[in-house]
Amino acid sequence: MKAKNMRLSFGAELIYDDASFILEDGDKVGIVGVNGAGKTTLFRVILGELELDGGSLYTGKKRIGYLPQEILPDYSDETVWEYLYDGRPIRKIHEELERIYSRMAAGDGGYEEELKRMDRLQEELSYYDEYTAEEKLLALTDDMGIPTEILGRKMTELSGGQKSKMAFARTLFAKSEILLLDEPTNHLDAETKDFVTKYLKHYNGTVLMISHDVDFLNAIVNKILYVDKLTKKTTVYRGNYSDFLRLSAEEKRVRALEREQQLKEIKELEAFVKRAREASATNHALKRMGLERESRLQKKRSELNAPERTYKRVKMDIKPRREGAKVPLEVEKLAFGYPNSNLLYRELSFKVSGAERFLVVGENGVGKSTLLKLLMNELTPLAGKIRFNPKTDIAYYAQELEEVDPEKTVLENVLTPEYADWQMRGILSNFLFYEKDVNKRAGLLSPGERARIALCKILLKKANMLLLDEPTNHLDPETQAIIGGNFNLFPGTIIVVSHNPSFVEQIGISRMLILPSGRIENYSHELLEYYYELNTAEE
Repeated sequence: MKAKNMRLSFGAELIYDDASFILEDGDKVGIVGVNGAGKTTLFRVILGELELDGGSLYTGKKRIGYLPQEILPDYSDETVWEYLYDGRPIRKIHEELERIYSRMAAGDGGYEEELKRMDRLQEELSYYDEYTAEEKLLALTDDMGIPTEILGRKMTELSGGQKSKMAFARTLFAKSEILLLDEPTNHLDAETKDFVTKYLKHYNGTVLMISHDVDFLNAIVNKILYVDKLTKKTTVYRGNYSDFLRLSAEEKRVRALEREQQLKEIKELEAFVKRAREASATNHALKRMGLERESRLQKKRSELNAPERTYKRVKMDIKPRREGAKVPLEVEKLAFGYPNSNLLYRELSFKVSGAERFLVVGENGVGKSTLLKLLMNELTPLAGKIRFNPKTDIAYYAQELEEVDPEKTVLENVLTPEYADWQMRGILSNFLFYEKDVNKRAGLLSPGERARIALCKILLKKANMLLLDEPTNHLDPETQAIIGGNFNLFPGTIIVVSHNPSFVEQIGISRMLILPSGRIENYSHELLEYYYELNTAEE
């Protein structure tokens, strides 16, 4: 894969400027950069969904498989098996062959092109292992821990986490020559993650992955492609993510030293030029030297290294409008299940205390996100009661980022009568939105950028109870750490579904609700690690 002098803009927003890189066949590459740098945009260019304004990106017409970060619910009425098997276009190829046979049977000669097309289709069937594809798919589902009994169910009946896992299995089964994976570990439990790590390391093709999972990157990649949001360029580093951090840190240190030397030289030239300008008009030698130094000064200024930008830390000073109750929430004998499925809970009961940090854990499909939707009255329980104290004000962060209007700009999404425009711009800068960033339409932003908008809206509601559904899923490691530290300072109640151990540790969890059993346990690091091993995926 080769990119040469790529240039791309979205309106006035420059994404790439003279960006180039070369990757070899079989490379395992981690794509890194801050939220909004253009990582997912690069995938869209590779897939042909976006056309560059200038330059080129060549993939050699290889078969490309893509796992997006956000799985769109477009499954019609197909079963899990049909969805997985159609990762390879075997059925579509047979359908096209049938159409060719029908045309030939009804025609009157002139079959040369039809026969050539049939030969190409037969080659495609051979490539996709037509006669052993089902056997290979069964082996893959077994390795990924997908139960046989789930294969006959409709895709629409699965939980969000299960659908994500199926999407990953389908992507791996597709037998692509280039794999594009956008945050793949968001969809994997620990056991499956171990299998996929080994699978990708030995994958007979090129793999490009966007991931905030440092351990996952370190275990697989042999190169890092860094997308620089400031310079709009790309740089390839050999080695894994840890090697990239070391090499890029050394580069920054060298650039800082060079800048320091440049500034010293500029200061000396400025002083000389000033003396020359102030010298007597008859001092022709000094005047000539001053003009020469002034020319050198202009050149030095033009060559001056830009200072390293330090991104502001996200400030989550969420002081509630009013103090909450001692017991803001009681759940009594709650029962719920989706149509045509078993009950997720039968007699789920618990109480949450004021200012408590309450973690919901469990495997994929046990109803973690569903519980938050029940608390928010987005779903109706089959039995039982959910009682909020009247003094409880709720702010809800959903995985789907539903509160972010894609048609509005960043600023329009968060505007509230309590703050002037200039104050809102200041608040947004705490969420890494600077200057022109606030005028970007949310629909054009990355999931990580939209997540920051949603978290900003949470702050502005000034609620005394937060319901958080995987709040760090789309965020880079630096931002994750910042948000965890700020939520730790939040004086209200937090109920959180999270697969991020470092975030959970940061906010100070006091108790854990374990689904589907409904058991309540005091927080312990060992118990957290146990459930992290069982499930690190979004529901």
